[in-house]
Amino acid sequence: MFTIIGVSVVFVAVIGGYLMEHGNLAVLFQPAEVFIIFGAAVGAVVIAYPQSMLKVIIGGFKYVLTGGMRSKSNYMDMLKLLSELFQKIRKDGVAAIEGDIEKPANSAIFKKYPTVMNNHHARDFITDTFRIITTTKISHSKLSLILDAELEAHHEEMMISSSSMAFIADSLPGLGIVAAVLGVVITMSLMSEPPEVLGHSIGGALVGTFLGILGSYGFVGPMAKRLEKFAADELQYMRVIKETIVAFVGGEPPQIAIEFGRRVVPTNVKPSFAELDAALRKMKA
Repeated sequence: MFTIIGVSVVFVAVIGGYLMEHGNLAVLFQPAEVFIIFGAAVGAVVIAYPQSMLKVIIGGFKYVLTGGMRSKSNYMDMLKLLSELFQKIRKDGVAAIEGDIEKPANSAIFKKYPTVMNNHHARDFITDTFRIITTTKISHSKLSLILDAELEAHHEEMMISSSSMAFIADSLPGLGIVAAVLGVVITMSLMSEPPEVLGHSIGGALVGTFLGILGSYGFVGPMAKRLEKFAADELQYMRVIKETIVAFVGGEPPQIAIEFGRRVVPTNVKPSFAELDAALRKMKA
């Protein structure tokens, strides 16, 4: 939602200012320039990244438009889900959660928290971690190392979309110059034409530079930065899961393990101790 608002503001500011100076919108309509710049940018991405990464990059574009940052309720749901799993283990043993982690779609616990269930990275991170716990006697220190390695790999994968968009943003001004130069080449072949024809042709050529710079600094560059923020937000969300489970495996009671996780939640969305305690009490009741 905010991405669409930001794009609209950029359009209104740039085009509105142009019209305030009595600019002619027809001059800015240069489909050939758009085709050259953005077509070449897509080709450059295909050259730079293997096919396996292209799906991740396309997913990044979709996430910019539809994704959002984690809210307090997202963290509350995740901590409540972990608390329920911990309580079930303490009451009935580790084997009691095998059905929940093997088929989370059929689990009464996971079904109660769709924000976790629908996030396949978080869901798989939780279930795979509990599979390790239920099938081995791993220490909390070794478990922490394993989870840190997985988080690092996941973060690097998420940064592919951000780095690819940053690559496109860096390329657009240069590709805009390429389009402009081609426009000048066409203009040079029209030297025998009257001044108004030459002026229109030169103006069209300069639109290429304009579109390249605007696309880079007004749209694609900010999208790359937004994806970087998304990746950091996702990493922090997963880190809360990791710290909570490691504390529990280390021998902490469920309530203390949940507090370990709560302390890692970013300050702007961190539930207070009283808020989380009240939610957990209500859940148990």
